[in-house]
Amino acid sequence: MELDCLFVYGTLLKDSNHEMARFLEAHSECLGNGYFFGKLYMVSWYPGAVLSKNTSEKVHGKIFKLHDANAVFEVLDNYEGAGDNQPKPNLYKKALVTSYLEGGIAMKTWIYLYNLSTSNLEQITSGKFFE
Repeated sequence: MELDCLFVYGTLLKDSNHEMARFLEAHSECLGNGYFFGKLYMVSWYPGAVLSKNTSEKVHGKIFKLHDANAVFEVLDNYEGAGDNQPKPNLYKKALVTSYLEGGIAMKTWIYLYNLSTSNLEQITSGKFFE
């Protein structure tokens, strides 16, 4: 079941009012707010997240259960620059990571992690793209 779950933290959130957020909403069920251990950066008009081993560093977002994971990921991989037909190195990489629903329930979710250097990017220290 959990392999059909996706953690989102940026333009795929409803608050972004992006067409891909509406696509995700139409093809999934929101399980609730969550977080994973990571750092969030402002890449351009959109964010990018990387993993962290520091448990005080969290990226906040929402966890979705996808209705048809293969079909949804086919669309989202291309949107996120993680698809096989995207320029290399990919802008994002899809990784299976332990995320936590509110209340601390751990689960494995797919996350699009930023795949390029963060050295010149501004960190969003709150871990929240939308305040």
